[in-house]
Amino acid sequence: MFQISNLHYSIGDRKLISGANWIINRGKRVALIGPNGAGKTTFLRILNGELQIDEGDISAPKGYRIGYLPQEEIAEEMGPILGIVLKGHEELLRIEKEIADIHHQLEANSGNQEALLKKLGGLEDRFELLGGYQIEAEAKAILSGLGFKDTDFQRNFADFSGGWRMRVHLARLLVQKPDLLLLDEPSNHLDLESLEWLEQFLRTFEGSIVIVSHDRFFIDRLAQEICELDRAKLTYYAGNYHFFEKQKALNEAQLFQKWEEQQAERQRLQRFIDRFRYKASKAAQVQSRVKMLEKMEKIELPPPKRHIHFQIQVATSSYKDVLKIEDLYFKYDQDWVLKNIDLNLYRGEKVALVGVNGAGKTTLTRLIFGQLQQQQGNLTVGERVEMGYYAQHQVDTLNLDSSIIDEVAETAAETHRLKLRDILGIFQFSGDTPDKRIGILSGGEKARVSLAKILLSPVNFLIMDEPTNHLDIESQEALEKALQEYDGTLLLISHDRYFLDKLVTRVIEIKDGHVHQYEGGYSDYFEKRFKNVSDTVPDATETPKQATAIPARKTKEQKRQEAELRQTISKERKKLNEEIENSEAKIQELETRKAELETRMAAPQTYQDGDLAAALQKEYSQLKIDLDETVEKWENAQIALEELVAKLDQMTAD
Repeated sequence: MFQISNLHYSIGDRKLISGANWIINRGKRVALIGPNGAGKTTFLRILNGELQIDEGDISAPKGYRIGYLPQEEIAEEMGPILGIVLKGHEELLRIEKEIADIHHQLEANSGNQEALLKKLGGLEDRFELLGGYQIEAEAKAILSGLGFKDTDFQRNFADFSGGWRMRVHLARLLVQKPDLLLLDEPSNHLDLESLEWLEQFLRTFEGSIVIVSHDRFFIDRLAQEICELDRAKLTYYAGNYHFFEKQKALNEAQLFQKWEEQQAERQRLQRFIDRFRYKASKAAQVQSRVKMLEKMEKIELPPPKRHIHFQIQVATSSYKDVLKIEDLYFKYDQDWVLKNIDLNLYRGEKVALVGVNGAGKTTLTRLIFGQLQQQQGNLTVGERVEMGYYAQHQVDTLNLDSSIIDEVAETAAETHRLKLRDILGIFQFSGDTPDKRIGILSGGEKARVSLAKILLSPVNFLIMDEPTNHLDIESQEALEKALQEYDGTLLLISHDRYFLDKLVTRVIEIKDGHVHQYEGGYSDYFEKRFKNVSDTVPDATETPKQATAIPARKTKEQKRQEAELRQTISKERKKLNEEIENSEAKIQELETRKAELETRMAAPQTYQDGDLAAALQKEYSQLKIDLDETVEKWENAQIALEELVAKLDQMTAD
């Protein structure tokens, strides 16, 4: 068990973590989530022992091992990747070296042969216990699962790109089998097939796992618990991502209701204090309510969630047949990348294009867009089809001397021009940022500009390659909503399976140069491909059983009686609130009339008419009686309401 108690951490004046308490139990898979900049990566580095905390305690059992996969590229290593992966098990390598040394000594007939044989037996037993005889086969299996070919195992680490190097590092961590595995955005470096393999592997991993990921599908499949880091506070949810979404919404609704009730209660107490502040006979009651206000814990509401919304509408609809491909073949060199491809797309369809890295997804989209030409077959784009193509290389077409807003406005549809600045906020360009020159932007910012240009242009067939890569979850949700309402045709390549699931109604898989089509969303496709595996692996989406004692179930009669009592109390509460409001209105009316009478009775001319003066005096005397009675009635209703609220709170607590 890994435990954190009252942890505090700041960077300068900014508080990133405040009073965090967290227990990571053995075998649990936890997702650490939160908005961009909340401090999730910092938290993982704290867990890994890289950063010194300001205050609090972190405790773990003796010999507890932690493995950490960072987001950024790791330092370059030397040698073949299989050897680098095996370095993850240092004890096995040490024992293997000692065994080899003893064999050399035995062959050379040097040293005490009996002692050497005894030591050799102990080392071999330990080597077998640690899985030494299977470790190389296991390392190869893990590398294969992460997308490496057998011919890659002896290739030098330096020959691979950054993403593939991260896979090597991940493989080494998985071979190590640490007690706690920390994964920071692991899906960034994997294609869908490798990611699905990793999910299956991690679902049977014996150690604990903490995952930071924007891949909501990945979290939903794996996480048994969610910890949200937001505004320096860590909040625990006992379930997967879907459970978190529902529970958080429920918690926020309940918090807002409590806040409204508290505001009403504070106003009620304040009215009593203001009314009787200078009345000696009510001094004790006034003081009591002042203390109640002071002791009342202030409920803080979360900042309002950004509600970003924009629509993508086509300027001119295409005909029904958007794309027709017949018996298409394509190759770069000797081998066919695509062969015997038959595919039709129709107006309004939203389709996902999936496959392993190198399967030919980008090649097919470039063929459709006209950047490549097939060697055989026909590819026909329909009448009135206007294509927009978003790919990573699109950033090369941006005018570096132009501002963000001018660059996007250049191709934006007329319907978007008036709200261009608001829409750019979705792509994280707010305030004065849209006026920045594109030449000074980072690679990710340039990619978001390209994405905005494509989405806001008046096209009716969108081809999009990884559109969510540089967006936070709120912006992803806004893009999801916009694409759901999009009335054109959409062809999507994305590793974000949650995103795909919200949008597509057909999945096209490219495998071994051929296309395989699946009707339905991504989940339907996933179930069809992995049904046999899913049947044998426990479902991570189930909420884990809690270790706490389960309270005895209440009988139906008890529940009925409690429901009736709550209903009675609710009715009485409503009645008292109405009585208080009516009394306050009457008090206001009586006090207004009392002030009028006092003004008239103070005027000298009033006493020139004896009957009028007597009538005013009589009305004034009765009004004072009515006012005292109404105030007393108001006060009694206030006290009764306080007692009723306390009773209701007690019932809720029970």
